[in-house]
Amino acid sequence: MKTVLSLTLAALIGSAAARPIVVGSKLDPEAQILGQMIVLTLKNAGLEVTDRTNLGDTGVNRKAILAGEIDVYPEYTGNAVYLFPEAKIGAKQAGDPGVIYALARRLDAGNGITWLRPANVNNTWVIAVPGSLAAAQKLSSVADLARYLKGGGRFKIAGSPEFFNRPDTMPAFEAAYGFKLRNDQKLVLAGATPPQTQQAAASGTSGVNAAMAYGTDGSLAALKLVALKDPRGAQAVYQPAPLIRTATLKAYPQVEALLNKTFATLTQATLQRLNAQVALEGRTAQEVARTYLQGQGLIK
Repeated sequence: MKTVLSLTLAALIGSAAARPIVVGSKLDPEAQILGQMIVLTLKNAGLEVTDRTNLGDTGVNRKAILAGEIDVYPEYTGNAVYLFPEAKIGAKQAGDPGVIYALARRLDAGNGITWLRPANVNNTWVIAVPGSLAAAQKLSSVADLARYLKGGGRFKIAGSPEFFNRPDTMPAFEAAYGFKLRNDQKLVLAGATPPQTQQAAASGTSGVNAAMAYGTDGSLAALKLVALKDPRGAQAVYQPAPLIRTATLKAYPQVEALLNKTFATLTQATLQRLNAQVALEGRTAQEVARTYLQGQGLIK
């Protein structure tokens, strides 16, 4: 039996090595930049790569990697709360970078998925409002927003279906701070990325005066938006890490060191700067990723 199992594993590894490494990513600028960093890092190492970045949202990428349609994509440690609801991960665990990473790595091991080392960055979900509104209503945190809402303040937030529907996103803010948005206080934009929602908030599109955003968004300051603080820790820590099929990693063990080295160079300020180059300057994610990696001496 042991020989049969060994042969089966060898066959799986062999089949993984027989085809290019397929790289996916989500739709927002940061996800595309990180996806391109993976693509370019692996290509520079002489590996054959198929680029399927800009694939879809979390659910789409998750299904693709479990089905073997993609081999690797950048994911966030905080998404363990969403991906493993049966684990009932508490706020204290989700808010500790080391704990949430260890949980994600352990919980996914049985699915044939390996979490590589995350970057020291927290791209958590945030609610952003125009600076003028924040100043006028003294809004610096989601607790202040809850007070404002309970007082009948005008509020309409733009976000994606994922932001409004996942239990660990807007519903988590509502539960932690004791408010509940009406349907007319939400502008649900299918496939929306943070730059789109933030543009809507900055320009007042359809009465919007708030936006779904991420902690590393480079467009916040440029659009004069304020990211509200989360003192009650409603949101998990979201550190980006390469997620790879274990069979693929066994076929190409050098990938772990390559991607760990690339992600180790990233900081909060770095990602904000790179995100702004895509969201505000109109540069492509591939161009931004290539320039950065070359500047770090990671690729030729």
